[in-house]
Amino acid sequence: MFMKIHRSPEVGEIVAVCDRELINTTLTSEKMKVIISPSFYGTSPATEDEVRDALQQAGSINLIGERAVSVAIGMGLVTRPGCIMIGTVPHAQVYML
Repeated sequence: MFMKIHRSPEVGEIVAVCDRELINTTLTSEKMKVIISPSFYGTSPATEDEVRDALQQAGSINLIGERAVSVAIGMGLVTRPGCIMIGTVPHAQVYML
C-alpha cells in the first residue's frame, strides 16, 4: 500500500491510503471518476501496521483498494456495506467528529 498524511489545521491529519497497484490509475463507474494520484496518496510504501497507526490518529481518512479498506474494516472504522464500489474496487471515506 501507499500512504500519505496531509496536515490540516481545521481537520487534523488526513490519511490517504491506496493499494499499490492502483497508483497512477483512473477508476470510473456510471456515477464517478476517481484519479488515484501520487500527489494525494503518496509514493511511500506502508505496512499494515504503519497504516493502522496512522488511522488511529487521523481526523479524516480516505481509502481506496481492497487491502487499504480491509485494514480499516479490521479496525472497526468502516463496514463493507458502507463502502462505495467503483467498479470492483472499494472506496471509503471516514470523518472523525
